[in-house]
Amino acid sequence: MESMSYQSKIEAWEYNPSDDDQRLPHKYPSNRPVPLEHIHDLGILTWKLDVNDWENNPFLNKIKEERGYKYWEVATLARGVMEDYETKVKGFFQEHMHSQEEIRLILDGGYWDIRDYDDNWIRFRVEKGDLIVLPPGMCHRFTLDVNDYIKALLIYTEVPARTQHERDDHSAARKSYVEKVLKNPLALHKKIAAAS
Repeated sequence: MESMSYQSKIEAWEYNPSDDDQRLPHKYPSNRPVPLEHIHDLGILTWKLDVNDWENNPFLNKIKEERGYKYWEVATLARGVMEDYETKVKGFFQEHMHSQEEIRLILDGGYWDIRDYDDNWIRFRVEKGDLIVLPPGMCHRFTLDVNDYIKALLIYTEVPARTQHERDDHSAARKSYVEKVLKNPLALHKKIAAAS
């Protein structure tokens, strides 16, 4: 049986803060790529799946079973498809976090920004077939690209609820993420080695 899963090849880079449209790539003139291994060190899980028949993908079903994902829904964000489009897109681009994992299977793409060890932003593009799991307590935001369209399978361990919280460094989820990931001695060693 074909695995229906492939090595993830997500492209990531240091986010160039500017007043440019949030839907643009925001790369520095001389791009500063971030290796996928670094994204994984920050606690993100990634896979590439065949999504032509995602409902029957054995690898996705195995992940859902192993990680206790019981509920899902398909969400489409697009100009002309959703009410109050501009306000919602701006809201998704506000830094936030969740007290539970955020699991998304991308059916068509956009961008995600995550906080690095030094609290700067890293941007990565998500495309069709990218399965992404962000850990609880990770500060992030996301936006559409210039196509003004993203479609994703939102996956949950509990009854579907899109609950996001403003960054709160005192919340249990954030404290746990900082201790397990950001203050992890191995991760800090890698960060120092990369800067040398």
